[in-house]
Amino acid sequence: MSNAPDIAIPEQKKELVVETRQLVRKFGAFVAVNSMDMQIERGAIYGFIGPNGAGKTTTMRILASLLQPNSGEAYVCGYSVTDQSRKNLKAIRASIGFMPDYFGIYDRMKAWEYLDFFASAYYVEARKRAALIEELLELVDLSEKRNTFIEDLSRGMKQRLGLARTLVHDPQLLILDEPASGLDPRARVELRELLRELSRMGKTVLISSHILTELAEMCTHIGIIERGTLLAQGKVSDIIRQLRHINRLVRIKVRLGAEELPLAAEAAIKAAPGVTELKLMEETNDVAGHIANFEATVQGDEAEMHTLLRYLIACNLFIFDFSERQDNLEDIFFKITKGLVA
Repeated sequence: MSNAPDIAIPEQKKELVVETRQLVRKFGAFVAVNSMDMQIERGAIYGFIGPNGAGKTTTMRILASLLQPNSGEAYVCGYSVTDQSRKNLKAIRASIGFMPDYFGIYDRMKAWEYLDFFASAYYVEARKRAALIEELLELVDLSEKRNTFIEDLSRGMKQRLGLARTLVHDPQLLILDEPASGLDPRARVELRELLRELSRMGKTVLISSHILTELAEMCTHIGIIERGTLLAQGKVSDIIRQLRHINRLVRIKVRLGAEELPLAAEAAIKAAPGVTELKLMEETNDVAGHIANFEATVQGDEAEMHTLLRYLIACNLFIFDFSERQDNLEDIFFKITKGLVA
């Protein structure tokens, strides 16, 4: 048997495409971005979530090198956005594809002409443009619309064409400000599938929205911002795990006697450790008997949940079901934020 000591192998550090350190941006006395520390790993789809006026667009404009911070640092693909030298700005803008919430569309151009114009602006060689344009139109499912004037495209098609425009120079990072705004349900699904495909292609995506359902099934990571402050960030599953002890919703079903009222059970649960709120949802009578269905708001970790269950059993309650409702993105958002708008 070897006597060699155990050696802890350090976890491989993830490559960061975006990193900010104590980033601040003010407009007069108004603080739009407040000491922000953001980290986005390569290949992530990072959902930037917050109400209107929270600071999402200001942050994205800084990362796109269109707006300078008052203090702090920001790095995009290894380049500092505070370095305003022509060489550095050119490197940043070659590394990103930025799609603002309102972007220019030239209505009297055809779809292929629009992409050709921007490919030329990014110095894509003329001999390579035709193949690139066909590839991008196919990627965003607009091949059949290549000769259609932009003014005749639907809003969803225009959004997809705008996304194709951000890809003409093969950037590492896509910065998309509210890209699903105003889209119908079908167009939102198409956009979601397109972003997943881009992630599989190795692109990193920063996407903002104030509508949680737009991001719930799309993002690998999220950042929640309110009044310029980044309140939480990380993998969705990690944030759910970290916040599970805050206001957990627990379903408690108690079997009662045939003539028994739920008042005694309700009083016992309300008095239990960690229970901050209790609702009697319904009473049912079926083959399982007379059942009172409660929903309890509980604060505590896993050990305290076990303590709660033991307490209820010790109160001689016949616990028919004791289960926790799993948090979703909307639950996380409301747990973290206070409903404040900058």
